[in-house]
Amino acid sequence: MKNLTIIGLVLLALSVLLFYLTSPNFTINDLGMPHIMGILGGIGIGLIIGGLVGYVSKGSAIKEEQKRKEFRQLQKDKEDLEKQAAEIARREAELQRQQNQNPQI
Repeated sequence: MKNLTIIGLVLLALSVLLFYLTSPNFTINDLGMPHIMGILGGIGIGLIIGGLVGYVSKGSAIKEEQKRKEFRQLQKDKEDLEKQAAEIARREAELQRQQNQNPQI
């Protein structure tokens, strides 16, 4: 979003520069309805594009956060399974040791 603001300001400065280069004798008294309509149209288009970009970036941020949560949950599940496997292996070793100490023949 920060980059979009910078690009918007650069484009605004470029449009002002081009406007003053194409009409050097322009004064505030020459400001008419077509100029105001052009300004309002530019603002409207900018708001529409900004809204779409914001919507898309928010959606992708939400998806990214959801992926991170799923990854953390999978890591937690993996750790739990490893603990269970270690506990089972410990119990099996203990049972094997007990059977070796008390063979029933």
